[in-house]
Amino acid sequence: MADPASFADQAMEYMSSLYSAALRMTRNPSDAEDLVQETYLRAFRGFGGFSEGTNLKAWLYRILTNTYINIYRAKKRRPEETDLGDVEDFYLYRRLGGLEEARASRSAEDELLDWFSEAEVKDAVESLPENFRLAVLLADVEGFSYKEIAEILDIPIGTVMSRLHRGRKQLEKALYDFAAQRGLVSEEPARG
Repeated sequence: MADPASFADQAMEYMSSLYSAALRMTRNPSDAEDLVQETYLRAFRGFGGFSEGTNLKAWLYRILTNTYINIYRAKKRRPEETDLGDVEDFYLYRRLGGLEEARASRSAEDELLDWFSEAEVKDAVESLPENFRLAVLLADVEGFSYKEIAEILDIPIGTVMSRLHRGRKQLEKALYDFAAQRGLVSEEPARG
């Protein structure tokens, strides 16, 4: 059982990464702030039940994800609201880490992504169905393991693997379509 008095000391170090994840989920800075605030409120209330020595970051992400899913479901029942002014403030898919570190360890995929605008990558990820998008964001942006994602989303590891595979395939197709439109690849994907 965790000591509630130590909550702030232990949990606050994850605030910026939780906000980044919340921004990717909500696509809106104000909603992301609200989501993080609600996450910390729920985490504080439930901190007495947190088991010391377990993964606090994964526990917080699970609360964040569950809170988001509950809000998302509630919003699906209401008309959609859009604030176009927030689009400029949305820096969804910037690579993690410093520029020097990113340049030093660039993969072929990173080099290829230089041909795409941030908006095209963002659109491709946002076009994924919600359950695939969450799995891809948690794995490929946040860096969680399959086991951690399974705990966060409260689904079996096999389901995580399936959602990641299907989400990545859909993302690959969307980015391939962008590349084909730009003449970077032939119109028909290579088979094999």
